[in-house]
Amino acid sequence: MALHPQARKAIEQYESELRVNDPAYDVAAARARDHAEALTAPREDVAEVRDVDAGGVPARLYLPEGYDAVVLHAHGGGFVLNDVEIHDPAARRLANRTGAAVLSVDYRRPPEHRFPAAPDDVSAALAWLDEQPGLAGLPTFAHGDSAGANLALVTALRRPERFAGVALVYPFLDPTTSYDSYRTAAEGFDVAEAAWYWQQYAAGPADLEHPDLAPLRSDRLGLLPPTLVVTAEHDPLRDEGEHLVELLADAGVEVVGTRYLGQIHGFWRHDRVFDAAEPLMRQVASWIRMQVERGR
Repeated sequence: MALHPQARKAIEQYESELRVNDPAYDVAAARARDHAEALTAPREDVAEVRDVDAGGVPARLYLPEGYDAVVLHAHGGGFVLNDVEIHDPAARRLANRTGAAVLSVDYRRPPEHRFPAAPDDVSAALAWLDEQPGLAGLPTFAHGDSAGANLALVTALRRPERFAGVALVYPFLDPTTSYDSYRTAAEGFDVAEAAWYWQQYAAGPADLEHPDLAPLRSDRLGLLPPTLVVTAEHDPLRDEGEHLVELLADAGVEVVGTRYLGQIHGFWRHDRVFDAAEPLMRQVASWIRMQVERGR
């Protein structure tokens, strides 16, 4: 279908902004601006929220009343941008909708800290969960959006037996940017920007072929637990996410793929902008609840 009117409005704003791959783009300034804006964003109450040292990695732990599962969350932002504070409103909603504890990981970001710093940090946070009374024995889910979905998937591939499920929102998976959707569905996020993010993330050309950076190359996909993959119709990452669904299905993994019509990359986090954001949050939450109930 055509772009949703809310998506069209978001793209109009995007067209007026400086691209990340412009030589004048200032990563540090963009991070500081976005972080400051996040501090003023409305956010839901959660029974308990605290910042923790998760195995040497800064993280924020959300504990709703009666939690009976854990979600390990990695934020999106092309590996380079965003942080735990920016994702705080979404992480709170995720905790409240799922009834699960959420550990949001403030992993190291490039270009200061290149691959494999980010997946190593998320893996360290998972190891920290293994040692926490009241959390270690609970069903655990890997979750992320965009680049964070890449990190969630890589973490699950490193230790597939540790997870009860994997939930990925428009995952950023293919450093070759070779899928057709980069040419046919690149509204609001173009191929040059995607390539720039990969260039910041990889420490060298060989990294771009490493399955811990490019998980579609992994020979362990068939070991994954039940997986949910969500894509957006007007998103250059659409086809690589849907190809992941095909690979998992062919490997015998229980997988569900959903495409949100009319939507663009990034809509999941912005529930006050996109009508589809809250239904997506509830879809992820209900899928996680289903897995928790099945495991009892």
